[in-house]
Amino acid sequence: MTALPRLGAVVNFGVGYDTTDVALALERGIVVSNTPDVLTDCVADTALGLTLDVLRGLSAADRYVRAGRWPSEGAVPLARRVSGARIGVLGLGRIGRAIATRFAAMGCPISYHSRREVSGVDYTYAASPAELAASVDVLVVATSGGAATSGLVSREVLEALGPEGYLVNIARGSVVDEEALVDLLTTGGLAGAGLDVFAAEPHVPEPLLALDNVVLTPHLASGTVQTRDEMERLTLDNLAAYLSHGKLVTPVSEMG
Repeated sequence: MTALPRLGAVVNFGVGYDTTDVALALERGIVVSNTPDVLTDCVADTALGLTLDVLRGLSAADRYVRAGRWPSEGAVPLARRVSGARIGVLGLGRIGRAIATRFAAMGCPISYHSRREVSGVDYTYAASPAELAASVDVLVVATSGGAATSGLVSREVLEALGPEGYLVNIARGSVVDEEALVDLLTTGGLAGAGLDVFAAEPHVPEPLLALDNVVLTPHLASGTVQTRDEMERLTLDNLAAYLSHGKLVTPVSEMG
């Protein structure tokens, strides 16, 4: 932004805008947009899919069959039921609510933590991420990225989730203390994890690659033809709106 003195708008292709210095943009009179809503369902679907996969061991079982181990070694170990599991959602925004709705349909009790208690929902509010983690079987990270949430899922939070708990992250890798996560996953401090995002993408911590209780996907949560088409349309609508009258269709919330 400093290098472009005539810059008027930053138009993001994606709901996340943690790579944009919004405070500096505001200071310089630069408007910033993103693409909310259109990717909510696909990201929520991915959170559900990762949870089903890691608790039931589906990817691990697929590898077991492909390796020819079933005839010689027999059935795989019993897995964990998802229906009825206690689900904690960290960040009850648009995506967090869509995730909660999906799990509620499976008979899962829902708890959440956000910066403030959300009115109009029947879910149980936890006063802190650690309190939330201590009360659930699966902690789903759905908060925004950026400096405000960096390391929010700390070692303390992960230890509160415990050796029978699972972490699912479809938010940003920066939200989780990745070093602590790897340590706990490799030493039995957590039961497993479903991870779509990482701290230093596209690099994934090497120790995780060998773990059957961890499902790894390459930041694909919004990666469907339909959703990317909608994201493209909204990105171009923002650009057209700014060029025609200096306004954005979906300015980010920090800018009012």
